Amino acid sequence: MAVNLTVPEAGALAPVAGVELGIAEAGIRKSQRKDLLVIRLRAGGRVAGVFTQNRMCAAPVIVTREHLALSADGKVRALVVNTGNANAGTGDAGMADARRTCADLATLLKCDPAQILPFSTGVIMEPLPVERISAGLPACLADLRANNWLNAALAIMTTDTLPKAASRQVMIGTHKITITGIAKGAGMIHPNMATMLGYIATDAVVSLPLLQTMVAHAANKSFNAITVDGDTSTNDSFMLIASGAAPMPEIVDGGSPQYTALRDAVAEVAGELACAIVRDGEGATKFITLQIDGGASEGECRKVGFAIGHSPLVKTAFFASDPNLGRILAAIGYAGIDDLDVSRLDLYLDDVLVARGGGRNPAYQEADGQRVMKQSEITVRVVLNRGAHAVTMWTCDLSHDYVSINADYRS
Repeated sequence: MAVNLTVPEAGALAPVAGVELGIAEAGIRKSQRKDLLVIRLRAGGRVAGVFTQNRMCAAPVIVTREHLALSADGKVRALVVNTGNANAGTGDAGMADARRTCADLATLLKCDPAQILPFSTGVIMEPLPVERISAGLPACLADLRANNWLNAALAIMTTDTLPKAASRQVMIGTHKITITGIAKGAGMIHPNMATMLGYIATDAVVSLPLLQTMVAHAANKSFNAITVDGDTSTNDSFMLIASGAAPMPEIVDGGSPQYTALRDAVAEVAGELACAIVRDGEGATKFITLQIDGGASEGECRKVGFAIGHSPLVKTAFFASDPNLGRILAAIGYAGIDDLDVSRLDLYLDDVLVARGGGRNPAYQEADGQRVMKQSEITVRVVLNRGAHAVTMWTCDLSHDYVSINADYRS
């Protein structure tokens, strides 16, 4: 039931020099399903990432952080991703399983286990079937190809209805640089980050400190600006890979136009993937853009956006196409801005001015609100009139199917 989301075309996903992807059907939870992915990097490839803020974070998140800390200059040889099992809430055994996965892949690739980064997604608090993963790794390596991005997107899905992938090319000086990425996520979506895995790769040559700054910037503009249901997952990871294969000078200056061009292109790819996650929100029928303008700070704009985007009353009104827009005003009011002057607040639904100066616009007609609410894509614009800051965020409605999907998740 994805909202205006289609399967990416494999030919539109540009290969990234220095990055190969291979998948396998390892039978981790279900048979005859792509559920194991290896991403292999050329020697010298760098990786930076941001991770869930959930204190009950999964074993692979802990191990990946450890390995990145041990890695010389962020240099990594491979990432391994399984779906069907989150390896979260699994204690010491889960840690041992995550480390064994790294060790087994390192043996096959003839590298140090600390050069492998593990990731898992799926059901929480069940033992990882590590034997199946280990048995599936040779098939992943046999399948390694540079043009395997669409299959890779399929191999990391859980409750997603469609794979999510995006690609861009940008000129950095005289060099054409490629950025291609995949993500998974549909439910348990809430920032810091969402229940999502995201992998974006570029062939650019970037210093590790700038790569880390770049991935944090991209996350803030994309995955940390979406919400489906307000639940923060145990396994969220967003990784930015720079293979360094492009014949270009290393980007070492964060103030340079080269850095800005690459940063913005990476953020565009991340934004497209993040919006695809919301469009594929479990049971979603509406894709909602939240534009919060006129804030005294970006932080208070985000508070307002998340108050609206998290509200079950707001989200169910959108599902019903019911212009019960007082629910949005109520959410703005409890967003946590202590000195908010509601008499200066304006609220728009697409082009319709619903509330002016904190109260119903005298010219507003419910038929106008109904017209917009029936659309599959809607923009809610809040003007706080407190300053010059603004943010754009994305959410979806809350439908009967959301309950059904999550009630049946383990069956």
